[in-house]
Amino acid sequence: MTSDPRAALAAFVAALENHLELAAMRRGENDPAVVAAYQRVADAFVAYDDALLDAYGEVTPLDIYTEDDEEDLEDLEDELDDLDEDADLDEEDELDEDDEDDDLDDEDEDLEDYDDEEDDDTADDDLDDVEGASYRGLDDEEYDLEDVDRDTRG
Repeated sequence: MTSDPRAALAAFVAALENHLELAAMRRGENDPAVVAAYQRVADAFVAYDDALLDAYGEVTPLDIYTEDDEEDLEDLEDELDDLDEDADLDEEDELDEDDEDDDLDDEDEDLEDYDDEEDDDTADDDLDDVEGASYRGLDDEEYDLEDVDRDTRG
């Protein structure tokens, strides 16, 4: 292993070029020559990164992953998927609660609109002052079906 960053970089680039050549000629998915070239690229990268750190206190933004790291990464991705699913469920619950709140707000507004309307012809206005009383609807004489039929046909 060299501590000269230029020499380490040259070895790294040579390992990359060799890997490219072997990958282009590979014989199957797990070609031993390509696997060996892959390992040489990883080793040359670590040597370059170490030399760069020793000489200049700098590192590259790259990292080498091992099979253990890949398993850890898969586990982490599974955990993130689970968290996303939980978050989606929480959002749905929040949406349902928001919808219920909106419905209640709309009902409150409707009640306020009803309270603001004045109708001196009915005795139902006095119900607002009576505890436990509820709206019973219009009296028969206040609602004429013939007027409704004419309005809908017309």
